[in-house]
Amino acid sequence: MNTYSSFSDNELAFLLTKNDELAFTEIYNRFYGLLFIHASKRLNSEEEAKDLVQQLFETLWIKRTQVAPDGNLSGYLYAATRNRVIDVFAHQKVEDKYIGSLQGYLDQEHVLTDYLVREKDMAALIEREIDALPPKMREIFLMSRMENKTHKEIAELLGLSELTVKTQVKRALKILRSRLGLVTYLIFMLKTYH
Repeated sequence: MNTYSSFSDNELAFLLTKNDELAFTEIYNRFYGLLFIHASKRLNSEEEAKDLVQQLFETLWIKRTQVAPDGNLSGYLYAATRNRVIDVFAHQKVEDKYIGSLQGYLDQEHVLTDYLVREKDMAALIEREIDALPPKMREIFLMSRMENKTHKEIAELLGLSELTVKTQVKRALKILRSRLGLVTYLIFMLKTYH
């Protein structure tokens, strides 16, 4: 009795096209190990190689009637394995690129959000400290810094001397600097003198 292991690749390919399950089993036994080694060397992952070769044989059985019965079976299987390895790499590249761009976007989003939160916090802190100034000093300071009025204009509007206005603004700045700390104070000064 003829055993399948004695058949040539071409004979097995021919029998496969005729739905011969024993021919398929022999092809699987003959090539699985070699294709697995071939795939795992390229993928550096035995798990991925196992999945890849398994899927290759599933596809071979599904498309068994399309196999060229007189073709080069080993060449066909190696080419199919190589193409699947290339697909895996292409897929990983797309995935890595997507993950990379997503991470970049999230990092940017985080930096922007972080900056906006800090800016909001800083603005609230500056506002609180201005509100804590003595009423007259606060009024003069706001007219000077927020409404951009000159010392002379403020003096005329409030019926004070220019010297008093100047002194009040100086004192307000000194208080704010000591309460806000140098960095926040400088940021505040830059914003009010844009």
